[in-house]
Amino acid sequence: MTEPDPVVARPVLRVVHGAPDAAELAALVAVVTALAGADGSGADRPRSSWSAPHRMVRRPLPSGGWRASSAPR
Repeated sequence: MTEPDPVVARPVLRVVHGAPDAAELAALVAVVTALAGADGSGADRPRSSWSAPHRMVRRPLPSGGWRASSAPR
């Protein structure tokens, strides 16, 4: 006779207050399952170059550039 696996025998969720119905428990399980990320592929996605930190830093204007930006030509 094999001994049960302690990880499987332990409950994952436990209701400590109140008496939820079946629909409320199903909603809770769905949210926890979605947050757990079964495959974990979200962290492996490549980062978009639009959100790259170097794009958020503005390049300095050339010497006298601030004057040329508003001066009439």
